[in-house]
Amino acid sequence: LRDPLIKRRNRERMLAVYAEPMPLSGETAASVLERIRPQVDALELPHGYSIEWGGEYETSSEAQTSLFSSLPLGLLGMFIISMLLFGSFRQALSIWMIVPLMMIGIIGGLVLLGAPFTFMALLGTLSLIGMVLKNAIVLVEEINIQLEQQDDAFTAVVEAAVSRVRPVLMAAVTTMLGMIPLFSDAFFASMAVVIVCGLGVATVLTLVVLPVVYCTLMRISYHQ
Repeated sequence: LRDPLIKRRNRERMLAVYAEPMPLSGETAASVLERIRPQVDALELPHGYSIEWGGEYETSSEAQTSLFSSLPLGLLGMFIISMLLFGSFRQALSIWMIVPLMMIGIIGGLVLLGAPFTFMALLGTLSLIGMVLKNAIVLVEEINIQLEQQDDAFTAVVEAAVSRVRPVLMAAVTTMLGMIPLFSDAFFASMAVVIVCGLGVATVLTLVVLPVVYCTLMRISYHQ
């Protein structure tokens, strides 16, 4: 059988082969591509023929390229806003120190649950950055309030951290519980894993590591 319709792409003749994962298989386009691509790439093609991967893979790759090109500028802008908000470079730095540390939870969750890092996982990571920064900003603001009310700076940091335990934990737990049902969804599973595991680890880091980093950068020591 011959296709009566001649299709072209970039002024070259093409033949498109379409495939989709089984609806109930739990697989994504990324996982299917990872499995079959080595076999397809190993095919010996006649002279003048080539294979290009399109569909969801191509769309996702283009979106990631566009996102990564503007991401550094966006993060820099957010850091500058944080610095202007507190009027201190060191306080802004203490807040942003939590962001790279949250990758421990993200990578650990993806590895343990066997989830791929898809474009949805990338969006979940960006969303998680906002959640983590929000909790960190609230904690640093509470520390500054306690510093105005306390004579001892170390005591002010400790009391600020203790006072934020309940609201930060409640916000994190409700968000994590809301994401758990998405674990069974093939499309949103990676995003859910990133947010649940990343937020769980980041919450602990915010309440424990952030006060330590703050004391270190602001040169606050413990006095018996």
